[in-house]
Amino acid sequence: MRFRATVAVATGALALSALAVPATQAAPAGDRPGVPSYGSATHQGSAAAPKGKARAAAEAPVITKTVVNGGKPIVVGATAVKKVTVSITASHPSGIADADAIIWIGSSLDDPDSFGFGAPAAFKCTAASATTSTCTQTIDVDPLWLLNSDSKTWNVGVWALANDNYSVQNDKFTKTNLQRLSKLDVNAAPEPVKKGGTITITGKLSRANWETGTYKGYATQSVKLQFRKSTSTAYTNVKGVKTSTTGTLKTTAKATVDGYWRWNFEGTSTTPAIIPAGDFVDVK
Repeated sequence: MRFRATVAVATGALALSALAVPATQAAPAGDRPGVPSYGSATHQGSAAAPKGKARAAAEAPVITKTVVNGGKPIVVGATAVKKVTVSITASHPSGIADADAIIWIGSSLDDPDSFGFGAPAAFKCTAASATTSTCTQTIDVDPLWLLNSDSKTWNVGVWALANDNYSVQNDKFTKTNLQRLSKLDVNAAPEPVKKGGTITITGKLSRANWETGTYKGYATQSVKLQFRKSTSTAYTNVKGVKTSTTGTLKTTAKATVDGYWRWNFEGTSTTPAIIPAGDFVDVK
């Protein structure tokens, strides 16, 4: 497991600044920083009240839409920082001056055990009219700070500031899912093979282990073996196979015609689906 240096907040810029941390040391989850604050390009400090004045709901800016990662789960690999696009649409009679978002997990923003990511730079707002703007930016999700148990549903908090300096904040405006990147390979042999002969199809299903910065076999998962004739564009299911305790796959099949063999993993709530390119077998 890797050491997580203690810093004030886990924005992309600050998390990346925790340089020279050994890649094999462990640290408890309590070493992680808290949730970044709204309304600051660098998100320094705690999740306290953002700049701008609170106002009655009838007079506050209205956030109508927030889209995180195009509406898809956020899939994070073992080491690479994932840049997640966030867009916020808000309106107010005076127009929109600024917006911000955080993605976080925990009971509340005030809980020191809560954790989250914010954008490393200010959101850029584009006006659609005198009253409505859509503000966009990316949030850096760095696996250096993640535990494997973080592959679950996260809260999306949003904030908007009107030109008259009044703001609105919703810490649980919507949800997003974090998943551990999956990998899957396939090999069919021998190649070529005599018609009617037996071929062996092998492979391995693995997924990101955020705590070690590596990929580890995904055990006892259901995977489909599929085949496509070289004269066809469609794959058909041949059989179901479960991965071993180390994530490996192995089965046999009869070779009757030229074609492509592949595995199809349909994914789980914590790990995305993946289908590798088919492996061609020439039948003589």
